[in-house]
Amino acid sequence: MSTPASTPGTERAEPSGTAARARGLTKAYGAGETAVLALDAVDVDIARRRFTAVMGPSGSGKSTLMHTLAGLDSVSAGQVWLGDTEITGLKERELTRLRRDRVGFMFQSFNLIPTLSARENITLPMDIAGRRPDPEWLEHVIDTLGLRDRLRHRPAQLSGGQQQRVACARALAARPELIFADEPTGNLDSRAGLEVLGFLREAVDALGQTVVMVTHDPGAAAHSDVVLFLADGRIVDEMAAPTAEAVLERMKRFDTSQGTARATGTAPAAAPGNPGHDSVRTDPGARGASPGPAPGATAPPPAPPAPEAHAAPPDAEPRED
Repeated sequence: MSTPASTPGTERAEPSGTAARARGLTKAYGAGETAVLALDAVDVDIARRRFTAVMGPSGSGKSTLMHTLAGLDSVSAGQVWLGDTEITGLKERELTRLRRDRVGFMFQSFNLIPTLSARENITLPMDIAGRRPDPEWLEHVIDTLGLRDRLRHRPAQLSGGQQQRVACARALAARPELIFADEPTGNLDSRAGLEVLGFLREAVDALGQTVVMVTHDPGAAAHSDVVLFLADGRIVDEMAAPTAEAVLERMKRFDTSQGTARATGTAPAAAPGNPGHDSVRTDPGARGASPGPAPGATAPPPAPPAPEAHAAPPDAEPRED
């Protein structure tokens, strides 16, 4: 059964504070004359308890922005904060701890451990960190995502939509300050994708989470409170209370301008080692049409590969001694 973009009768709480922000955020690939700017002095604020979608043409810097905000990739210049903590100056060990304790991740590939049950996959990051989950919160997440009767199943026994729900529960289980979702519906059919987007919407409305989602799909973006549009490594526009039609119309302008740039030979090159990847900002109110899977989505370079039999998922960091 599909889930609506928002829960009927649920009044959305006002955001309080900033979950993440960046000032002068710059990311360059290469050096000298061959250098390409994936992000060009970006200023962005992500409000708490809001669902922010990030869109733009391929190569605009969407995924690069998400990964630098999450501390998964380094920056060439500028500053990034998660809450009140500046992360651009942290050492890798400190970043590992911060990501483990304060950030949740969802990727296009589900990154579930095939030998573990759904419940074990959900609690794995906390198990690795040596922390016990909050039982009441964990049960609330499981029920919200409709996984109660699937907890003993292994990934191979679950549908794609159910596996992504498990990945969503894993991202929520530790009650992180911020959840980053990179093309979370990219490997799903339209019905399963709609369900997952409904669950992300529910995470914001009912659970008070903050979600930042990179997507190519206007229907998926319509589930958000605000859409940030990137082009050539810069935030060029934002749209509050988006609809699929309005987002699609805005994206058509990018296609037109890119076609003109290619015709005149002025189209920017994709960043070396980062071809076709994209970027983020925030605000209120949303509703959307049925989304389909994101066409042609590819996993960004900084995202960890799908784990093998006993590897940890991207949000499961090694235990600190």
